[in-house]
Amino acid sequence: MAKARIYQRPKNAMQSGRARTDAWVLDFEPAEAMRPDPLTGWAGSGDTREQVRLGFASVEAAIAYAEKAGLAFSVVPAPTRTLKLQAYADNFR
Repeated sequence: MAKARIYQRPKNAMQSGRARTDAWVLDFEPAEAMRPDPLTGWAGSGDTREQVRLGFASVEAAIAYAEKAGLAFSVVPAPTRTLKLQAYADNFR
């Protein structure tokens, strides 16, 4: 049975905007370990489900899909946003 993980995309650390962070994502846990290719040395495996990533508008829609498809899933709660409010003058204290 395939195991899936449902989570909300985090904010990109390289940008200040929060685009596409309201969407929920379902992706599959790897079924087998990665191993180096003897010819190229790149890491890979025969598991093609690792390449599948499904997007949903809400966590309820993602859970409904996983239950309908018969997937074992776990929901990772969205991280809480913490704002660090400070004044420019705090840099000189």
